[in-house]
Amino acid sequence: MPQAPDLHGPGVVVIGGGPAGLMAAEAARAAGIEVDLFEAKPSVGRKFLIAGRGGLNLSHAEARPAFDRRYSRGGERVADWLDDFDGPALRDWARGLGIETFVGSSGRVFPSDLKAAPLLRAWVARLRAQGVRLHMRHRWTGFDAGGAISFDTPQGPRRLEAKAVVLALGGGSWPQLGSDGAWLPWLAARGVPVQALEASNCGFEHPWSEHLRQGFAGAPLKPVIAHWTAADGQPRQRQGECVLSEYGLEGSLLYAIGPDLREQLRREGRARLQLDLLPGSPVERVREALTQPRAGRSLSETLRRRLRLDGVKAALLRELLPAAVFADAVQLASAIKALPLTLRAARPIAEAISTAGGLALEGIDPRLAIRALPGWFACGEMLDWDAPTGGYLLTACFASGARAGRAAAAHVTASAGPNRSSSPCRT
Repeated sequence: MPQAPDLHGPGVVVIGGGPAGLMAAEAARAAGIEVDLFEAKPSVGRKFLIAGRGGLNLSHAEARPAFDRRYSRGGERVADWLDDFDGPALRDWARGLGIETFVGSSGRVFPSDLKAAPLLRAWVARLRAQGVRLHMRHRWTGFDAGGAISFDTPQGPRRLEAKAVVLALGGGSWPQLGSDGAWLPWLAARGVPVQALEASNCGFEHPWSEHLRQGFAGAPLKPVIAHWTAADGQPRQRQGECVLSEYGLEGSLLYAIGPDLREQLRREGRARLQLDLLPGSPVERVREALTQPRAGRSLSETLRRRLRLDGVKAALLRELLPAAVFADAVQLASAIKALPLTLRAARPIAEAISTAGGLALEGIDPRLAIRALPGWFACGEMLDWDAPTGGYLLTACFASGARAGRAAAAHVTASAGPNRSSSPCRT
């Protein structure tokens, strides 16, 4: 295919049309700088729309600094971005698009209609009205032999010259929507420190029996308390919900403790935790219920009647405990309150809700400028930070996009000054 005409970005070029990239474009344009945004797919915000299908969880109402502590990796850096654009600011921004929000019973923040599409449509319309130029079906392919930025487009390969570039390429999860992590080796080859991508907010594998998979895959485990050892060696516990899947366990409780489980897997090749199947019942009460005469009832019936323990929880006991334990009320009571479980692996990155890893934060300055590439900035999930679901992921993506967009605009302004070269920034 012949080479298509070169592209020239007179101001800020944003590569990637997810929330971080769109926010970077908006922030740069608000500073009075021309902005061109390039997206590989036919439309922007595809992962944003998919994530909002069950109700767009835009942010969380948790107050800072507790909010900041949700970021298990890069927390201090994320907190700095949030100083400029936090959860309340995000709600105000949505209101400016005509989208009201509300706080759910769990503290999560949602649009009033629970939908992502109206917000995205209003946002894109406002960006266009503000003069942001959107270029679809432009997939960044790294650098050509001369070091220029390269794209694959329907018209053929194209080269780009730009004064400032903001990368908002996402991590590696849901690659069919555009975030495939292909950029890691391209940037590493130019001296940018990177960390391997790894699945975050993902399920974990356990080899269930065929009986359990057939009878209970998809069944919720709620409520339960997980007990585990954190990366710092300290015991931790957390109450929540998860789901028994065909491959193991998934759900919000696993997502929240996932960083510590992944660290165990790296260190030991397996991750151990214990599940309290009856959080509201002290072990003494469970033991008493099991030691009383059964009056001819089976153990299963006794568990159901006296402890309301049946269904998937009872099936898990049968799956994981030796038969001898069921003959000893003391041992069984202890197991119900601390059922041991060994997880073998995290699910693949492509299935994960998000990824950790990416551009190492030591290679990014506080403005989100890439130290090894003057005039280049990065934001969103491609940076090496991590957070659970619940609105924390999106809030940090928006905040980092705003920071990077403003910094890129300032770079363009400074490069046009009387003592600075105004020639395009080339790698």
